Amino acid sequence: MPLVLALVAALLFAGPGQTTRPKAGYDPARDPAKDLAALVQQTKQDGRRIMLVVGGEWCGWCHTLERYLKENAEIGGLWSKQFATLKVNMSTENPNEAFLKKYPRIPGYPHLYVLEKDGTFLHSQGTAELESGSSYSAEKMRAFLGKWGPR
Repeated sequence: MPLVLALVAALLFAGPGQTTRPKAGYDPARDPAKDLAALVQQTKQDGRRIMLVVGGEWCGWCHTLERYLKENAEIGGLWSKQFATLKVNMSTENPNEAFLKKYPRIPGYPHLYVLEKDGTFLHSQGTAELESGSSYSAEKMRAFLGKWGPR
């Protein structure tokens, strides 16, 4: 089902303006298992937890999240202080099914998985619950990050 949603969204968001949109950082050529292993080594040293952000360049809300974290210094700073982020591509080009099958089902994109610094799965979070209007809610984001940040 996630692949079907990705295909539908890709069709909906395809258009002339898409080529000029800044990249959100979802690279279909990346190997998320290899990237996660490297990130685990880093977070064991710095004490942060890991945030997997699953989405794709086709995903409008993925771009909104990227922009929100850059434009909202408080929330973006809190996120990067507490979490090392790994963006996992989910697209028709590379759905990363083998990597993603070990995590709970994704109902929509972007989707967040919180991992302990050793890579152990802790929490699955839909981002729709963090939205407010056409962006994200600072209050909801602050609560989410506070709840799942490192202890």
